[in-house]
Amino acid sequence: MGKSNEKCVQAPLGMKDIFPEERLLWVEMENAAREEFEIAGYHEIRTPVFEDTRLFVRSIGEATDIVEKEMYTFGDSAGTSITLRPENTASVMRAYLQYELYKTKKFQKFYYIGPMFRKERPQAGRLRQFHQMGIEAIGSYDPLLDVETIKVATRVYDRLGLGGYVVKVNTIGCEKCRPGYREVLKEELSKYKDELCELCKARIDRNVFRVLDCKNKKCKEIRKNVSNTEDHTCNDCLEHFKIVKGAFEEINLEYTIDPHLVRGLDYYTKTVYEITHSAMGARDTICAGGRYDNLVSDIGGPPTGAVGFAAGMEASMIALLKTREENQKPKSDTSPLAPDVYIVSIGDESRNYCFKLLNELRQGGIKVDMDYECRTAKAQMKVANKLDSRFTIIMGTDEIEKGVIKLKNMQTGDEDFSENTDKIIQIVKGNI
Repeated sequence: MGKSNEKCVQAPLGMKDIFPEERLLWVEMENAAREEFEIAGYHEIRTPVFEDTRLFVRSIGEATDIVEKEMYTFGDSAGTSITLRPENTASVMRAYLQYELYKTKKFQKFYYIGPMFRKERPQAGRLRQFHQMGIEAIGSYDPLLDVETIKVATRVYDRLGLGGYVVKVNTIGCEKCRPGYREVLKEELSKYKDELCELCKARIDRNVFRVLDCKNKKCKEIRKNVSNTEDHTCNDCLEHFKIVKGAFEEINLEYTIDPHLVRGLDYYTKTVYEITHSAMGARDTICAGGRYDNLVSDIGGPPTGAVGFAAGMEASMIALLKTREENQKPKSDTSPLAPDVYIVSIGDESRNYCFKLLNELRQGGIKVDMDYECRTAKAQMKVANKLDSRFTIIMGTDEIEKGVIKLKNMQTGDEDFSENTDKIIQIVKGNI
């Protein structure tokens, strides 16, 4: 894209326009996700882009960075505090609870694709309006379901041809064993308090697990000196994690255990995981998830097991483009936005006929366009070349009077003449 016009109104900071050439990759990623999600039995749910603020405070956690600093929150005309969704798991759980889906079919599988909003400092792959694709499996405590969600994520990336990603997993315990580990962490990290970043100094007392999630280089070094989560989890959580690791081995899914991996949201329990890629630098996570068995009950529902992930689409695309660049994937000679046919009209009297022909070809499934700026025939041919049109149809009064359509192959220069559009459609489709 060219330089922005500084005199016009600009898009808000951290918001990005998506143009047609870029959109092709978005569609490719969305299609790969939808196919893999649906193969695994997940069905699409579309939730509102804003919710009652209390939903995110109760689910994500009041002492998290998202709730404290990153949410777009405002009041509506009724005086209710509403928030643009910073993530979608809480919204899906709210819908599951609000419509009492657990009464008709307790176990449900959903997927979503859409925009989320956080007031983060914009950087590569991290925007204020960003997009996630994710799945939620609700109504089961089965550890095999943890592995299924991870496998579904890797299948999406494999389908796209993304190489070099790493699956990291850990167990963070449950409401029975986490309090003990929390106290151990506080005690151990207090020894390094003066060396921690300013945020983590405050986190020791407010939300100590967030220290383990800090991307600051010094904080990452310090966390190597504190106890692992697995060393302080109860027998039930250890058994759950043992089954998870065994299932990884059974299906030959490569993974690594990160003993200090936690998630930045309070609702996670037991299994947590991230998929990372080196193309993203220090903030290398492109997909993250885990189990959240207490979330439904935290927002007012019955005890319900649940697990899922959210993949950052912008971050995933950066990693995918890097992989394709490294593999030197050859580009097509023809732009994917190129029309199959560009109709060149000679003289004003042929324009209506060309417009009628254009609509007949579109009805036949042909991607076709024509000139709407009243250019000369020569200028129209230049446009056809610039658009990389596979064929041109050149129509003047002579062709109209003779009742023939002149079709030119722009790559070979070959010409065909036909008296009906069906023949033209057949020729074009045979060369696409």
